[in-house]
Formats: sequence, structure tokens, C-alpha cells
Amino acid sequence: MARLLAAHGVKATIITTPLNKSRFHSIINRDVVDQNQTIKILTLDFPFAAANLPPNCENLDSLPSRDLSYNLSKAIMLMQPQADDLVHRYQPDAIISDLNIPWTAEIAVKYGIPRLVFHGSNFFALCLSMAASQHKSNVQVSSDSEPFLVPDLPQPVFITMNQMPDRFFNNLGLQEFFVKMIEADRNTYGVVANTFFEIEPEYVKHYEKVTRKVVFPIGPVSLFNTKAVDMVERGNRASIGKDDCMSWLDSKEPNSVIYVCFGSLCKFAKSQLVEIALGLEASKKSFIWVIKDDSLMEDFEKDRGLVIKGWAPQVLILNHPAIGGFMTHCGWNSVLESVCSGVPMITWPLFAEQFYNENLVINQLKIGVPIGVERGLTWGEEEEIGVLVRKEQVEEVVSRLMNGGDDEVVGIRKRVNQLRESARMATSKGGSSYRNIGLLIDDLSNQREKRLSQKRETSDY
Repeated sequence: MARLLAAHGVKATIITTPLNKSRFHSIINRDVVDQNQTIKILTLDFPFAAANLPPNCENLDSLPSRDLSYNLSKAIMLMQPQADDLVHRYQPDAIISDLNIPWTAEIAVKYGIPRLVFHGSNFFALCLSMAASQHKSNVQVSSDSEPFLVPDLPQPVFITMNQMPDRFFNNLGLQEFFVKMIEADRNTYGVVANTFFEIEPEYVKHYEKVTRKVVFPIGPVSLFNTKAVDMVERGNRASIGKDDCMSWLDSKEPNSVIYVCFGSLCKFAKSQLVEIALGLEASKKSFIWVIKDDSLMEDFEKDRGLVIKGWAPQVLILNHPAIGGFMTHCGWNSVLESVCSGVPMITWPLFAEQFYNENLVINQLKIGVPIGVERGLTWGEEEEIGVLVRKEQVEEVVSRLMNGGDDEVVGIRKRVNQLRESARMATSKGGSSYRNIGLLIDDLSNQREKRLSQKRETSDY
């Protein structure tokens, strides 16, 4: 997002922590050198000891245990004085803040500048979350797996209690932190989101109407990465070389490989990993599987599979013509990257708003096939839950999507390719997301001029 703003002539500064800086600083440095863009990176010391965290645990995917989630939230709150000092020294015109850093609202009020919240999700999920939470007390169901209609939405949407995001965080002691996030959201005048208008027009309008906030859909931001080197270096360092990965894919036929990745926070039970492996093997389809621990794969045939341990160059992989499907946890970044590549999805949501994202993909956009999971994982209890999806389900759904013979799958591929073109048009010059970046800059510029004018009038008086 900072690179997009800088490309429009804005001076952007990213405030982050040392470990998170290591994930993107090389891309920023290239932009500064190659394109003469004005982007600074400022770092905050991360208070490990004060929050009783091990060193180098600066985000959720680096925590050795989900039980430390509360400690991470504590560390986030302890960084406020450092950030306050930076804002005082650099005097920015606005703050665009991650949803999960609530004290930025207090800093914005203190220095009289606007705060916009960045939502890494989509407006469908945001609208659904608000409506479901508001009406939950009125729901009459016989079980947590019985679907119920969520009212006050542009279209009929059904969910279950098992699919609501709050149940996945109940045992982590984060309720107070979430309350602070909600309070901060009330003190925010606008929203910047990594989505684009054409993928969910009714929900962009509905969210704006319900919240009375100004809304700027500026995505998909991943399309700003047009160079292979930027695609490879997006996020952590990949555990496989670009050339090795591309060479393996080059040897495969178009649309013949299923890409399997469940994000950086997924932790399946070992028994579930075995079921996935057996299902992939039985499907007889070529696959790339990104997995945290590849020791379980030693006993399985790998001739058709490329197993990547840790981080993978996902955008680069999805854009390869050999990829014909993406088995995903339905994190919004992954969904958007799949859309931008024209790759249909096998949806396997795990927690947070991912079931809502699946609802959008399957029922609204109709660009994927569900694996059939009806409940997600509770953090810290993965081994107790065990197997949610059997090998037969994995084999059946993978074979159905990759064989692609029936009319429904043909329609899925057609629709996802249409959305791919819509996403590229939205981010191109004159497109909806491109225009929204301009509107955002104009809006912030106007607010700055008003503040300066008020200061001059006060001074004159």
C-alpha cells in the first residue's frame, strides 16, 4: 500500500518492527532506488521481555504457542509511547493503521490528524460480521451446526454458530484487546481495504451506508508486484529457489497442478496431514504442497508432488499456467491472489473470518468448490480435534476440480477468469481502485489544508 501511494507522488512512511521489516525492506529499497519513490521505514523496539515473549516473536506466525497470543497483544499495546514519539517528530498528515493496533486512534486524536483503518479482509465479511454479531442473541437454532439467516444484508446469507469468528479466540484471553479495537474503530473516519469494487459492489456500498465511514477499496494490492523478483520476495524468504520452482512447473501441462497452501497460521493435527497426503496421492494429480513440517511426507510418493517447507513464492506459483486449482484456507490475501491469477479454489476455511470468505467464494461469486468442512480449528486444540476431512473427500474434490469435465466446473473457471480481468482493470490507470487511491490522496490533502487554514486563523486572531 505504501508503494502504491508513493507511486502517486505521496511521501509514505512505514512504522514496523525489526522482524517484520526484514520481510519487505528489500522491495522498498528497490523502489526507492529504481523508481525514485519516497518511502521511509521506521522501526519500533519490540518489548519481548516486558510482555514475557521469547525473542523474535513479533507476529502471530512466529509464536511458538497460541497461548502466547495474549502476550503478543500486550507487547503491541506497550509500543504506543515509541510510536507517539515518532508521530510527534515526523508530523504526518494522516495515519493508516492496521485494525489490530488500536492505540493509533489515540495518537491521531492527540495530534489532530485523521486515522484510517486498514482492513485486510473484504467488505462482505465485514458486513456479515457486523450483522451476525448484532443479531446473534436473537438466533434460535437447535445446534451450532444448523444454518440460520443473517438479516439486514443486501442478499440472503446463511451461516452457522460454528462458523462465527469469535469462537476461535475464546480461549486466548483477547476479549479486552478486541474491545479496544472496536473502540478505536469508532474513532476512525475512514477505511482502506485490500479489495476492489467490482468483486463486491453491493457490500462496499452497504458497509459505507451502515458505518457512515468513507471507504476506499484500493486492491488487489498484489497486482502492484509485476516483477518476478518482487513476487518471490513478498513475505518471508522462500525455502525454494525461484528457478527450481519454475523449472518444476515448466515440466507440467497447463492446468494440471493443484497448489495446496493453508497459510502461515495453520497448524493441522498430524492425523489430518496424513489424510491430505493420502487424498492427494489417490487423486493422481500433480501438486505443490506448502507445509510447515515435511517429515510426514517421507513415506509418500513425491514424483507428482513438489513439497515446500515453510514459505513459498505464492504469487509467482499461482501465475504459472500449469496451476489449475488452489486448495486454500480462504485467507483474503490468498483468495485475491487466486482471483488475480484466474485460478479456481478448493475452499477449506479454518478460523477467524475465513468461513465468511468461503461463503463469498462459493455462494456469491461461485468461483470454487468446497472441501465440505463444517467447523474450524480452535487455536491450541488442533490435535484434540484431529481429522475434519478424510482422504476420500480430498481425492474426490481435487479430482472433480482438476478433471474439469462437468458444467459447474467449466462455469467456475469462466467466472474466475472474468474476475481476473476485472481486478486488472480496477488497478490499471482509470480503474476503480486506481481512482480510489487518487480520491484518498485528495481527501487527505483537503483535510490538511483545512487544518493549516484553521491554524493560520487562530494565529492571526
